[in-house]
Amino acid sequence: MLCCLIVLGSAGLSGQTADTVTFPASWAGNWHGTLEIFNAKGKVQSVPMWIEIHKIDTSTTGRYTFGLVYGSKEQDWRPYELVPVAPDRGLWKVDEKNGIVMESFLCGPKLLCWFVVNNSRILCTYEKSGDELYFEVYSGLEAAVSTTGNTKQGEEDIPEVKTFPFSVFQRAVLKLN
Repeated sequence: MLCCLIVLGSAGLSGQTADTVTFPASWAGNWHGTLEIFNAKGKVQSVPMWIEIHKIDTSTTGRYTFGLVYGSKEQDWRPYELVPVAPDRGLWKVDEKNGIVMESFLCGPKLLCWFVVNNSRILCTYEKSGDELYFEVYSGLEAAVSTTGNTKQGEEDIPEVKTFPFSVFQRAVLKLN
């Protein structure tokens, strides 16, 4: 299953780059490439992928389309919208048009969305660099595989640290059509 629910956004950080200041306008266009899907055994699947980012002509609030296509529009078309919440602080929402609306954060050159669905933690990242858009998804179960720390080392209190598994990594390098 492709777990590619997308949320666009920005974190309220100062010192944003020129690309982030004009986000999402500087990211607009039809991006195309191949999504490669990996697990512990290596690459298990390749799927054509598109991301369509365009200002919505009728929007007076700065909304953009954020459509995702896997394979073809007939196979898997996700006509999401990017909604500004606090663009000056890098906060956006992705409206999936089905009752799911997720916050996303623009941190430097990356748009990040981190969420849990069906007991899986998923981190989606988007990064525009020059004429390429990089899309990555990291996912694994939400249940910790180990817990360490929670001890004292001399006078230092060592905090508890939980480690979570990764089971799938997806990556696409997309270019403007």
